[in-house]
Amino acid sequence: EQQLRSNDQLATLVSMQQTAQATQALNFVGETVVVDGNTAPLANGKATWNLLVPKPTTATITIKTATGQMAYSGSYAMNAGSQPFIWDGKDASGMQWPNGNYTIAVTGQDASGQQVSIPTEIQAVISSADLTQYPPLLSIAGQDYTLHKPQRVGRD
Repeated sequence: EQQLRSNDQLATLVSMQQTAQATQALNFVGETVVVDGNTAPLANGKATWNLLVPKPTTATITIKTATGQMAYSGSYAMNAGSQPFIWDGKDASGMQWPNGNYTIAVTGQDASGQQVSIPTEIQAVISSADLTQYPPLLSIAGQDYTLHKPQRVGRD
């Protein structure tokens, strides 16, 4: 009987934890967050990624549409450190691409020609929370993330 009561109490604790996570997810909706990722929204002529450059690098940046069409490509000298990359939504000819989600790919080479991995982060607004899943899923720039994925939360 004690074991049955313990099981019931554990089930109650799990239910309370799930409710707390659902409430926390709802509180995030509308907030701007930073998450590891490579797909960012282009809105009002601006899409922003954060590049985590481990050492001085010559980087090639390629931006593609959701359907995989190349929208932009360029080469940049970058110093070590965390730095934003802001794309104005224009290709090399100056054509403005429409609002939507775009994916960045960054490849780098150091001074000795060695490949350098450059992780990317995105900053975007959480548009919704799916509470039918456990853990709840946050929709960020058209991608779903669990509650532990946002690294920073703030208001613009």
